[in-house]
Amino acid sequence: MKTYLCSLVMFVCCSTAMAQKPIVVIDPGHGGPDSGAIGTNEILEKDVVLDIAKQCLQLNRSLFHDSLEVYLTRYTDTLVSLADRTKLAKALRADFFVSIHCNQASNKKAQGFEIFLFHEEVDGESYAVASNLADQLQQRLGIYDRGIKYANFQVLRDTQGHCPSLLMETGFISNAVEANHTQKMESRTAIALALLQSLIKTFYHD
Repeated sequence: MKTYLCSLVMFVCCSTAMAQKPIVVIDPGHGGPDSGAIGTNEILEKDVVLDIAKQCLQLNRSLFHDSLEVYLTRYTDTLVSLADRTKLAKALRADFFVSIHCNQASNKKAQGFEIFLFHEEVDGESYAVASNLADQLQQRLGIYDRGIKYANFQVLRDTQGHCPSLLMETGFISNAVEANHTQKMESRTAIALALLQSLIKTFYHD
């Protein structure tokens, strides 16, 4: 993985010198009074996804030398409307929009990540990032792959015609094993790294 990562960093650094950096809007779901899912260990979805999004900012700067121009829909524990989340992507003329969430189910054994795309026609770039992300999460991090799916979520619907987008469910915090895994900062960092690598691979390699 280290060899692959070094090659990717070198390639991106050379490429960004020749082209404008892709603009990516990362949307940490929920926030403020809306905690989202609550884990078996009491972790809150809103906190987990904000940490992952902030890790994306930090890793993009420290590891990939700002190869992407990354913006968050929220930087603190505040509630932002679904409409305003996508308005930011439209205003910035973003090249990609990613909404990050954690999953929850009444079945405590449910596990794994899911990646959602808009349920109608999906552009190739959305699917390319989703496919690269699924490979990163499953093959490199060992998270169970529940597949790439399609849904009429507002943030996906509202970005259609403006920029490629996806919504990722990082895992089930209603599952004790995944909740404990998600509680660790190194796990959140690994998910953030997987997302950044997927975006960079799509923009600079595919």
